[in-house]
Amino acid sequence: MDNEKQSCCFTGHREIPSKIRLPLEGILKREIIGLAAAGVRNFYCGGAVGFDILAGKAVLGLREGHGLRLIMAIPHRGQSRYFTRWQKQEYDQLVSLADETVCLSEHYYKGCMHARNRFMVDNSRHCICYLNGNTGGTAYTVRYAEKQALHIVNLAGHFNL
Repeated sequence: MDNEKQSCCFTGHREIPSKIRLPLEGILKREIIGLAAAGVRNFYCGGAVGFDILAGKAVLGLREGHGLRLIMAIPHRGQSRYFTRWQKQEYDQLVSLADETVCLSEHYYKGCMHARNRFMVDNSRHCICYLNGNTGGTAYTVRYAEKQALHIVNLAGHFNL
């Protein structure tokens, strides 16, 4: 089995309602454990605020017991420049604890986030997302994942918002 077949990427919204955050974490961990049981070992995280950070932390929490690898896919150096102090701390922790970090560009450019998302999808067979709309970067990434025939699990379907 090649590396791509053993990989999953994450994509999701930056804003997660506080009332669903804890249940979302639990469902996310169950999905990751299920993929791990099926042989998926590599998990791509884009490092954006919100769902990405939540997913990366979930992989780290499950890594030892399931032999998982966290791969940070950074769109450009300085991605966290405009994060709050707390968001930057979480991001920096993920990057420092990741098994691998891939930085796709030295500088920000229009479209670098889409390039990062396509990179993650192109290197995965599975996608776990938190998508509750039809527009924006998450919707774009999920549509791209559908075109690439990835197995997609949308965790937003568990919540009536």
